Amino acid sequence: MPAQPMPAQPMPAQPTPGQSTPAQPTEELAAWTEDFAVDPYSALRALRERGPVHYVRFPTGDTAWMILGHEEARAALADTRLRHDVRHSAEYDSDGLYSIGRNMLQTDPPDHTRLRSLVAREFTARRIKALRARIQEAADQLLDAMGPLGRADLIDTFAFPLPLTVICELLGVPGVDRDRFRAWTAKILTIGEPEASGLAAQEMTVYLAGLIEEKRRSAEDAEVGEVGEAADAPESDLLHALVRAHDEDGDRLTDEELLGMAFLLLVAGHETTVNLIANAVHLLLTHPDQLAALRADGDLLENALEEALRFEPPTPAGTYRYTAEPVTIAGTPIPQGARVVISLASANRDPERFPDPERFDIHRNPTLTRSHLAFGHGIHHCLGAPLARLEANLALRALLDRFPDLAIDGDPTPDWRPSLLRGLNRLPLRW
Repeated sequence: MPAQPMPAQPMPAQPTPGQSTPAQPTEELAAWTEDFAVDPYSALRALRERGPVHYVRFPTGDTAWMILGHEEARAALADTRLRHDVRHSAEYDSDGLYSIGRNMLQTDPPDHTRLRSLVAREFTARRIKALRARIQEAADQLLDAMGPLGRADLIDTFAFPLPLTVICELLGVPGVDRDRFRAWTAKILTIGEPEASGLAAQEMTVYLAGLIEEKRRSAEDAEVGEVGEAADAPESDLLHALVRAHDEDGDRLTDEELLGMAFLLLVAGHETTVNLIANAVHLLLTHPDQLAALRADGDLLENALEEALRFEPPTPAGTYRYTAEPVTIAGTPIPQGARVVISLASANRDPERFPDPERFDIHRNPTLTRSHLAFGHGIHHCLGAPLARLEANLALRALLDRFPDLAIDGDPTPDWRPSLLRGLNRLPLRW
């Protein structure tokens, strides 16, 4: 059985600089330890049962107000008083501002509106739809290579290379560099290794800055040839488009914004989809009745993926918000300048919203299932959600069709990574 997390222990609250002492004791979470990585839901459930909002301290020493209920989380995700810009934090001087550029997850309107509109202009439904054939082709090629093996790790052979190939082709990242991105991303998201994470972030920053400069030169050369004649049309990848992008006032994205957008699209564009594919496969293979139902009725696939997003969201918590003014959530006063974290994982298993939430059930009412918060809510709702859903749908359908006797090879206990995201280290399969 999975190890159970240590229970939260009430401790005297220590106020953050600029904040008043919380009205309730600090909860010492066993967060991001080995036990919590295996099963965060028991600790989250214990907190949620005592109330939808708590002041918590993580093992790193960081404190935050955590929102756990579905109704409260949904409202908080759209609450304009909860800002993404770290400069609203009472201790922003020590937060380091932006590690890799400046992106949509670190800004609020009007900057967020401008940045998102520039990406949304290129990240259209038509562009995503046009990727369907390429995603299917990439999935089939990976499965062709897997087939003769008879057994393999799904992460290495399928769940990772498929989304990474898609997002790199979409952005225009050379294929030879994709393994480096995988290594950098893994280190950046790993918890408990700040030096390795920092070094990986620096290396990725240098690489992305160089790639952006190459795209800019290419775009400029395409506009006017060396002898003043019109050149061929510039490349059509998304990074080229962002380099050329202007807002309504004609201002280009700044270098910092270009860097941040490239980082966000690359990391968020593959890492969460890797986890969605692998988590969904693991859930189906460890719930044979659900897998049998899906094999008997392929039309259940879409709802199966939504249930996987609810039950094991690839992103268990939203990025930090900061209160721009004193707020009260579910009767709990939160001071100005406070750090707030919204637990998507807890909200997705709130019994007030989802009956019998600890049960993985692909037959749930689709409307109810899709009310999960795995992709967030409000103006920061994940821009790449349609692409993630499309990739996961095509990936699972191809995998299950190709291998009708697919099974976990060995111990079915999941090997969770100690990461900011919710994903597996490995998933050995046989067929």
